[in-house]
Amino acid sequence: MARPPPLGELPPGYTSPARSAAPQILAGSLKAPLWLRAYFQGLLFSLGCGIQRHCGKMLFLGLLAFGALALGLRVAIIETDLEQLWVEGSRVSQELQYTKEKLGEEAAYTSQMLIQTPRREGENVLTPEALGLHLQAALTASKVQVSLYGKSWDLNKICYKSGVPLIENGMIERMIEKLFPCVILTPLDCFWEGAKLQGGSAYLPGRPDIQWTNLDPEQLLEELGPFASLEGFRELLDKAQVGQAYVGRPCLHPDDLHCPPSAPNHHSRQAPNVAQELRGGCHGFSHKFMHWQEELLLGGMARDSQGQLLRAEALQSTFLLMSPRQLYEHFRGDYQTHDIGWSEEQAGTVLQAWQRRFVQLAQEALPENASQQIHAFSSTTLDDILHAFSEVSTARVVGGYLLMLAYACVTMLRWDCAQSQGAVGLAGVLLVALAVASGLGLCALLGIAFNAATTQVLPFLALGIGVDDIFLMAHAFTEAPPGTPLQERTGECLQRTGTSVALTSINNMVAFFMAALVPIPALRAFSLQAAIVVGCNFAAVMLVFPAVLSLDLHRRHCQRLDVLCCFSSPCSARVIQILPQELGDRTVPVGIAHLTATVQAFAHCEASSQHVVTILPPQAHLVSPPSDPLGSELFSPGGSTRDLLGQEEGTRQKAVGRSLPCARWNLAHFARSQFAPFLLQSHTKLNCCFPQAMVLVLFGALLGLSLYGATLVQDGLALTDVVPRGTKEHAFLSAQLRYFSLYEVALVTQGGFDYAHSQRALFDLHQRFSSLKAVLPPPATQAPRTWLHYYRNWLQGIQAAFDQDWASGRITRHSYRNGSEDGALAYKLLIQTGDAQEPLDFSQLTTRKLVDKEGLIPPELFYIGLTVWVSSDPLGLAASQANFYPPPPEWLHDKYDTTGENLRIPAAQPLEFAQFPFLLHGLQKTADFMEAIEGARAACAEAGRAGVRAYPSGSPFLFWEQYLGLRRCFLLAVCILLVCTFLVCALLLLNPWTAVLIVLVLAVMTVELFGIMGFLGIKLSAIPVVILVASVGIGVEFTVHVALGFLTAQGSRNLRAARALEHTFAPVTDGAVSTLLGLLMLAGSNFDFIVRYFFVVLTVLTLLGLLHGLVLLPVLLSILGPPPEVVQMYKESPEVLSPPAPQGGGLRWSVSPTRPRSFARVTTSMTVAFHPPPLPGAYIHPASDEPTWSPAATPAGNGSSNLSSRGQCPAT
Repeated sequence: MARPPPLGELPPGYTSPARSAAPQILAGSLKAPLWLRAYFQGLLFSLGCGIQRHCGKMLFLGLLAFGALALGLRVAIIETDLEQLWVEGSRVSQELQYTKEKLGEEAAYTSQMLIQTPRREGENVLTPEALGLHLQAALTASKVQVSLYGKSWDLNKICYKSGVPLIENGMIERMIEKLFPCVILTPLDCFWEGAKLQGGSAYLPGRPDIQWTNLDPEQLLEELGPFASLEGFRELLDKAQVGQAYVGRPCLHPDDLHCPPSAPNHHSRQAPNVAQELRGGCHGFSHKFMHWQEELLLGGMARDSQGQLLRAEALQSTFLLMSPRQLYEHFRGDYQTHDIGWSEEQAGTVLQAWQRRFVQLAQEALPENASQQIHAFSSTTLDDILHAFSEVSTARVVGGYLLMLAYACVTMLRWDCAQSQGAVGLAGVLLVALAVASGLGLCALLGIAFNAATTQVLPFLALGIGVDDIFLMAHAFTEAPPGTPLQERTGECLQRTGTSVALTSINNMVAFFMAALVPIPALRAFSLQAAIVVGCNFAAVMLVFPAVLSLDLHRRHCQRLDVLCCFSSPCSARVIQILPQELGDRTVPVGIAHLTATVQAFAHCEASSQHVVTILPPQAHLVSPPSDPLGSELFSPGGSTRDLLGQEEGTRQKAVGRSLPCARWNLAHFARSQFAPFLLQSHTKLNCCFPQAMVLVLFGALLGLSLYGATLVQDGLALTDVVPRGTKEHAFLSAQLRYFSLYEVALVTQGGFDYAHSQRALFDLHQRFSSLKAVLPPPATQAPRTWLHYYRNWLQGIQAAFDQDWASGRITRHSYRNGSEDGALAYKLLIQTGDAQEPLDFSQLTTRKLVDKEGLIPPELFYIGLTVWVSSDPLGLAASQANFYPPPPEWLHDKYDTTGENLRIPAAQPLEFAQFPFLLHGLQKTADFMEAIEGARAACAEAGRAGVRAYPSGSPFLFWEQYLGLRRCFLLAVCILLVCTFLVCALLLLNPWTAVLIVLVLAVMTVELFGIMGFLGIKLSAIPVVILVASVGIGVEFTVHVALGFLTAQGSRNLRAARALEHTFAPVTDGAVSTLLGLLMLAGSNFDFIVRYFFVVLTVLTLLGLLHGLVLLPVLLSILGPPPEVVQMYKESPEVLSPPAPQGGGLRWSVSPTRPRSFARVTTSMTVAFHPPPLPGAYIHPASDEPTWSPAATPAGNGSSNLSSRGQCPAT
């Protein structure tokens, strides 16, 4: 499009390409923004005309394109992995990636938990009866069997077994494999009944089946001693302090016939003191390596003044299962699975089926009238919840869209069939639905994974936002200026609404892109998907919906019924056309439906100030307005830029004949006659500012309350907020949060430093971490559970054995065969030099120690000794949970092999991954988590200064570290977004003053929404942060239309605010209602999380937007609004008397002999049209109110009878 010439160079025949821009320029000051707007609106007008010319083609191509993109939903991936959804980016994700690179994708085991609580609040569970019920539930769960792939799977096959030793004796090895116990952390392990949970058994000739309920390891080794060499195995059991295992523990019920004679209370038949037995925790079969602390087993504990356990309110048992990969590797190549095509996927299916059955049977284990209740949970339960959470509710989606279709259709239906747009409403909603589907399909094609927020919220939110622009454009299309050629109607509509639609859509996209700054993968994906969907909605509204409007215009021109367009309309437009005439003081004749009058407009240009002033004669002498709520100001000649464009004003100036009130009332009528006068116009001089002052006071009070509410907002998002209330899963999570706020974490040390020379720094790091408030300290009688401590203690133990053997002469410089197993191991380690050329030095047997006086291992022996420890102490290695990478090589010790090769011990490779396990406790609130995380990070930072690279790992760090910078991220995103909103508004509105007011209102909305969240008890997490950031963009929907209407209006601030409300009240209200209808379906979600965090927050946001956009912003504009872009003067003087109207109309340059020297006059003829509705029963001639569907039918002067005209759009 060619650039318009400067105003002073306009030739007499020049016509502007934009209908609205030229009057603004002619009637306002010479500002570049007006020229830019003229250019932009000219582009929109051309686009609209082009769409109207090819409406059928545009509709077909648009539907084809959006339909093709919607097919991308077929490749959509729904992500339900918690780590993939909620682990924040940058540091934590890098650490998680490092862990997975070294250890693989899975944890070492998965947990199945049972929590028992009394039905009566506060009742003590440390009684034999309560523990008996716990045994009943745990035993029922442990006996679960599932049949899959033609095999039976029980707990003993799939449970996690820690530190199974390698034994050279085949018979003993097979027996140990069958008997080795599962890892079950339960308070029942303090009693003989704990053995009942272990399902393994073995058979030896001449003995009954060996089970843990009757197994005495010491007695068994004595019986097998004459038949096999079990010295190494005996030493292993002695080191692990197995003793008599379970048969040496008291029986809960001494009267049980199977209670072993070795039980302490077998003969006395007295029930044990449960609290005393559980004091300090329980042990598995190994007292040294399997110690379950009290906090793992008991909840709600109470102690006496000496710290002795008195009572507890909850019991917990935890069953550990293998991971899918471990189960697959364990049975790969086994005879039991060779015929079923065993795979890792099948292993996962087996575990999931067993876990679901475990939870079901455990929950049903106790009768309903029992005094205790069982809560069961597994990792599969959580996965099932997330899958259910991510499923698309077809019924709610269909219901929401049907409700929106009904509302759009009913809202746009009119009594006048020619003005009714019910079909447009239906088509608009369906188009937005297709745009939403295409946007989501595009996201799927781009590889953006879907999640619960995408499936549960985005379809409804996007529908509500997208329909707003449909309502705006449909309202504007019905208010086309009179005399607008038929082929220009769509261009006229797009020209007047395109700026608002572009502004709201761009701001929404920017808002959601800014929300993607939140470093949570699930919310980043949701924000990106929302931005893409908004972009697709924008394209559909700007390119396809105008084609729908054009087709509906053709339907109206053909006088067809709305919706049922196959039938003719009985209420086609009928008018009487009269020639232009001078009315004088006469009124409009009764029954006339169309009145055309020619008036004169003058534009004066003052050379000194470069201002152009348009002068119109007062219109009051034409038709007197029936009411004047704003003191003759709202209906005065002072209008707006749209009025100068010929926007229809006949609806405001009615003839004597009127239709029924029910047919005339609408939201625009309400805004014009009641709302705007009440809000912006005073009735007495004493309360001149009373309405505005009350609005400011009320919103100021709301802002003050919101600031207080903001102090009540707490950080956090617990699983109890996500899981539906009233379910068994929610009951378990509530009990766990209340009684067992324990979290297993690990302190991971990386590669990149020398472990052998950094032992002191590693011990210091462990000490600093152990001193944190949240770390659960080990019992005073137990050594720290870290691999470095276990490794050092083991070396000290074999060093002591060597010293005894050396002193007694059983080990000499040349032989160790007569020494103990541990002495022989120490002998082999002491002679190692670590030198590849000379690996052995026997002189070191008496000159060095495996651990020096400072408690450090000699660096040259560190990795050699690590190989020996890993191979010789499997129980200690398993208890340490070191998870070395690279794993040390396997090495088997044979005391009787004296060859040189047996003396050479391969050194382990330098470590790149190792970890120290810890337990965190007392973490109830997010502040507790943040304190623990900050302390752990500080300890790692201190170790980093000593050269040790380390980081903490575990669920608290994965899911709660986001809160360390969440508020800072939120403030940063909101500030950036407000700045971007200001720039976008200032660029498209071309008025920084108005942009500042919009941003101010948006900032107030965000603060108020944040404060209301505090009053509603909604915690701040990544999800509310996304909504708060997006609220800035969504709020633009409610503010920019009013601001643009005010900016382009004429007259005083009150008048312009009133006119802005009149034009925008209906579409803004309809848009808000449509958004609420879209959100209404969220209220029916089964997940309280969806209701509270999405439906409630977004509903409050919509209501706040409606109040601020239609109440606060008009008041602020009426007080602080920018000056008008268009100035209009009314004078009754000879200088502005109208000369004879030109015959052809158009823009005529002339010089008045009576004008001041500094002025030039521009005179034009304008056609003023009135369209009062026909009276029922009035005698009128039928005629169409629309020009014929061809440019030839348009009067020649039509295009030039306005202040500015444009080239005609070709006919379709």
